[in-house]
Amino acid sequence: MAGHSKWANIKHRKARQDAAKGKIFTRLIREIVSAAKQGDPDPEKNPRLRAAIEKALSANMTKDTIKRAVDRGAGGGDNDNVEEITYEGYGIGGVAVLVETMTDNVNRTVSEVRHAFTKYDGNLGTSGSVSYLFSKRGEIVFEDTSLEDELLLVALEAGALDIENDGDSLVVITEPENFGAVKDAINSAGLVSDNAEVTMSPSTTAEIDNIDDAQKVMKMIEMLEDLDDVQEVYSNVNFPDDIMAQLAELND
Repeated sequence: MAGHSKWANIKHRKARQDAAKGKIFTRLIREIVSAAKQGDPDPEKNPRLRAAIEKALSANMTKDTIKRAVDRGAGGGDNDNVEEITYEGYGIGGVAVLVETMTDNVNRTVSEVRHAFTKYDGNLGTSGSVSYLFSKRGEIVFEDTSLEDELLLVALEAGALDIENDGDSLVVITEPENFGAVKDAINSAGLVSDNAEVTMSPSTTAEIDNIDDAQKVMKMIEMLEDLDDVQEVYSNVNFPDDIMAQLAELND
């Protein structure tokens, strides 16, 4: 369970809710444009672009919108001055955090990211300070755990590494380069995932069993996610069930 916590499941559901409000479409489009610009505009030949498209589809972005973003990236344009920078740090309780950004103003971005960490008792670290705790992998999530036997047959035959079952969801795990092929096989079998993305998965988790600390961690992550230059926030935080229940009550 180190690789996929209930917090990750909540993030997937939150992403869909945010997408319904249009909150994450801007960053999804930015990722598609960048991936198409830096690699082949054909997603079958560009794993990063394929992963970005699958994530956009999971967020209910239309195929027309995705195509326009790909075409924009393939045609070059006005993003030459945009840098991709990953910041690393720790939240309260030793929670490791990776923050992926795209920015045209590094000074602004690092200032905003540092402020989010310090506001909630965290610390922005140096390059490499927490990245060794994470590895890139594909995750295809199903909230219907009754599909496990069928998924085992289809996904493993297509090259998936494993299937995790935490009692609330199933997660098909793939190598990043095999993500597209496994997703295609699952789609061909008529199985519809609730979320699909290439993500940074933690090798260990930091459990937060104090509600005050849990709130600080959540608020810090949410503040980071709300920054305009931030593309993704990855964390190894894990909340026990009782803390999850208390957080849910506080957020209702």
